[in-house]
Amino acid sequence: MPSQIHSTAIIDDAATIGDNVSIGAYCTIGAGVILGEDVVLSSHIHIEGRTIIGAGTKIYPFASLGTPPQDLKFSGEKSELIIGQNNTIREHVTMNPGTEHGAMRTVIGDNCLFMMAAHVAHDCIVGNNVIMANNATLAGHVEVGDFAIIGGLSAVHQFIRIGSHAVIGGMSGVDSDIIPYGRVKGERAFLAGLNLIGLERRGFEKSEIRQLQRAFNQLFGGEGTLDQRIDIIATDFSDDDLIMSIIDFAKAKTKFPLCQPRKK
Repeated sequence: MPSQIHSTAIIDDAATIGDNVSIGAYCTIGAGVILGEDVVLSSHIHIEGRTIIGAGTKIYPFASLGTPPQDLKFSGEKSELIIGQNNTIREHVTMNPGTEHGAMRTVIGDNCLFMMAAHVAHDCIVGNNVIMANNATLAGHVEVGDFAIIGGLSAVHQFIRIGSHAVIGGMSGVDSDIIPYGRVKGERAFLAGLNLIGLERRGFEKSEIRQLQRAFNQLFGGEGTLDQRIDIIATDFSDDDLIMSIIDFAKAKTKFPLCQPRKK
């Protein structure tokens, strides 16, 4: 079907518009933007740069996508913002492309929900089925795994990794890596346990959750150093894919330590 474009929308001739796209009043679409089929732009949306938006994504008023990164080192390099399919991007959400100091691209997966005023900074990699609640923010170079939930008014430090199925409580300041299936909260976020409710809702078996809990208790409550406990669990649970995903994450240390439980 042909696209429906409001008469007040301003679309650069060099933009690419897919089939059955709906572009509402006062939207501005710059050169180099690619909109996949069935994309819906409600109204008053600004998209520029090398921004690709996947099929079926819905964007709400006053979202701003593809504008230059909030990075003083950015010098106009031709980086990208790539947004997957069937995402929901609510009012006042901002997303920036990558930089030459990162991956040269910011990537958003499929089926994500970005609530009002969420922000995804340059060079972030966000997985599938991620939820960012109102005013949640990612600094540059953050990696977010599939099915992670980031609570409202939370702020994630640059270069932090958030594992799949993790949940971050509202108003949390995250400055250390969060293991897959972890649950963190606090003004300076600490690991409060596993995301048990989320795991149950997503259909994980009770036996799987019990094993995850055993490994979690051993990882963060056992004797020896953290590295020693990681090696022991890697041996004891080598045939458990869920637990090994935590171990692999823990071993792949980058710039920051693992978020751990609050000391008693």
